[in-house]
Amino acid sequence: MIDADSGKVLRVVTLQYNPDTLTRSLQIKGVGGDSGDHSEPTRLKGPPVESIKLDAEIDATDKLEAADSSVTDLGLHAQLALLETLVYPSSADLRSNNSSAKSGSIEIVAMQKPLILFVWSKRRVLPVRITEFSITEEGFDAALNPIRAKVSLGMRVLTVDDVGFDNRGGSIFMSYLEQKEQMASGIATKAFGSLGITGLP
Repeated sequence: MIDADSGKVLRVVTLQYNPDTLTRSLQIKGVGGDSGDHSEPTRLKGPPVESIKLDAEIDATDKLEAADSSVTDLGLHAQLALLETLVYPSSADLRSNNSSAKSGSIEIVAMQKPLILFVWSKRRVLPVRITEFSITEEGFDAALNPIRAKVSLGMRVLTVDDVGFDNRGGSIFMSYLEQKEQMASGIATKAFGSLGITGLP
């Protein structure tokens, strides 16, 4: 997580194991919506809406064998709480809004969270919003602390359409897009002849 204004890194959350699969989908933003404008079928209104889904597994078995006190006392509660706080407003913000409401404030400002970056190698650093979050706890110790869990995450990549060009998230998205264009330009294109086509009809 980073501060969206200053770019200062606030917290780094690492996964214990790299997920075996990562699913990405891109919803195209064509002119005229999903059906498309028949008069301008090749125009785009902006970057596609990119969604990412993954399952992360967390296991406390090794730390339990090593008698790690943080795990023997809490199991995976602390690691899961760290991930869960990505989608919770802070207790201080909730109390502040409640106090404002009690004092008669007409408008309660939506609570601002730090910008979340999803880092999947140095070539994929993306500003994201978490859209789905589920936890399956699969094993417990004698005190019913979870010792194995699977976290399923769904994320939506934030583009300049979402945050603007001046926001830190916008500049990170533009770097991601420019790097994608550079990688694509390094692939040699084939002539029609390689497909057995001598010319267009």
